[in-house]
Amino acid sequence: MFRKQLFYLTSDQLWAYQWEGGQLSEGVAFGADRAGIDAFMDYVHAQGKHPIYLLADLIEEDFQRQQMPHVPGRAGRQLVARRLAQQFRETPYRHVSVQGRESEGRRDDIVLLCGLNNPSILTPWIEALESLKAPLAGLYSTALLGDTLVKKLALKHEHLLLVTQQSAGLRQSFFLNGKLKFSRLTLAVDRDGAPVNVAGETAKTQQFLTSTRLIDRGNVLHTVIVAPPEQIARLEPLCQNGLETAYHFLPMRAAAAACGQPDTPALADRLLLHVLGKLLPTSHYTLGDARRFYQLWRARLAMFGAAIAICTVSLAWVGSNLWHYVDDSSRAEHLSAEADQFDTRYRAALSNMPPAVARTANMKAAVTIEQMMQKQAPAPQDMLMMLGSALDRAPQIRIVQLDWRVTPPGVKAPVNANPNQMGTAQASGTPGTATPLSSLLLGIPRKPAQSLHVEAEVDTAEDNYRSIVDGMNQFTQELARRPNLIVEIEQPPFDTRSSAKLSGKAGASASGNKSKFTLNLVWNP
Repeated sequence: MFRKQLFYLTSDQLWAYQWEGGQLSEGVAFGADRAGIDAFMDYVHAQGKHPIYLLADLIEEDFQRQQMPHVPGRAGRQLVARRLAQQFRETPYRHVSVQGRESEGRRDDIVLLCGLNNPSILTPWIEALESLKAPLAGLYSTALLGDTLVKKLALKHEHLLLVTQQSAGLRQSFFLNGKLKFSRLTLAVDRDGAPVNVAGETAKTQQFLTSTRLIDRGNVLHTVIVAPPEQIARLEPLCQNGLETAYHFLPMRAAAAACGQPDTPALADRLLLHVLGKLLPTSHYTLGDARRFYQLWRARLAMFGAAIAICTVSLAWVGSNLWHYVDDSSRAEHLSAEADQFDTRYRAALSNMPPAVARTANMKAAVTIEQMMQKQAPAPQDMLMMLGSALDRAPQIRIVQLDWRVTPPGVKAPVNANPNQMGTAQASGTPGTATPLSSLLLGIPRKPAQSLHVEAEVDTAEDNYRSIVDGMNQFTQELARRPNLIVEIEQPPFDTRSSAKLSGKAGASASGNKSKFTLNLVWNP
């Protein structure tokens, strides 16, 4: 946990404490003169750049209770800022606390406006901190910190007057239903050095509360006095309960235990500082530019934290990669050792076997060629399926004769060749000598082109030549839709050229080859 510096400021001196590990060090006092401020600057410079929390206990602290229209959002904040500026014109140290809303009418906000009316007490100390570029985190008030102290002490009275003896004097804070409404600081001793009459000061405070209608007549003001046991024994005879006043004494030891403080302080200063050091609430009073060095300190701390986080993640990532590298290397060595064992066992097994007819590489090549031939060897089924699909869509076409052949890759298929002159391979060389088939005709390394010579006729009505032509065209168009299939009409049903001579007799039936036609199909898989 980071070390913090807690300063307790009164009108005539400043006490400096160090907070570390939940413990408060011994205080060092500095007077409110030139020599004291110089000593204070030397002290702060020696302590280093640690956040500073300044707790002020001043007489010149004013409290105003007001009702303001309930305005949410930015407009409400601006309204509160204007009201604070109007109420406390002479000081930049202002604070507002919204303590609820009225239960009737337009339900206005109940606010408590606070201000330190004599900023000249604070100015020398804050300027000294600014000159040192010390990170001043916040400015707090002992009266406003009393809300937290009341909760820690579990004081549940509706009308509560908390009395504590501090370095600056006797602090009396009035709480209504746990909310601070008023606080005043009086001297703990009079001009003659005798302790101030606590009962008399309580009566003055009660009279003021009644006049300002903070407490109605007839209501009992419960006054809780926090003091060491020896002072309680002296105060009890002087503080007698009345019709509208009830005194309660709380030993300082019990108060310190309720706040989690291990030691028992003589004054409430250390008690309040302990509460401040543990909770570190938001600054009560605005500091403006005086807080900029604390913001820079936080930014620098955030950058250091981000750098440490990045370094930690990077180291973790590098460590993870190294661990995976070592693990993978170990696995690779293990797999390599296993592969060597399998190779050794394989050679040993081969050494005990008789000589093979063919080498393993040749056997593997033969299997590969056989699989390739099964997959890519040419067969007429593919083209016949295309032809059958086209016939389903052209039922008037009847097949007369088919002639299928394979064209080796790189050789142009003779789409207009006479079927009687086609063959899968031509013999060459001397008569009686068989020429081996080319591997290209077996589908190695890819499927070869295939051609199909089709002789068909159109089954149609007599003398309906247009129907014959339309039937042939429909059949050829269906075939042409197949991918990679080239369709060529070798011989149409009849000669439609302008130079041809048409002859025949009307009403006579179509004769011979009039409705027959011939197609050449070439398919490149």
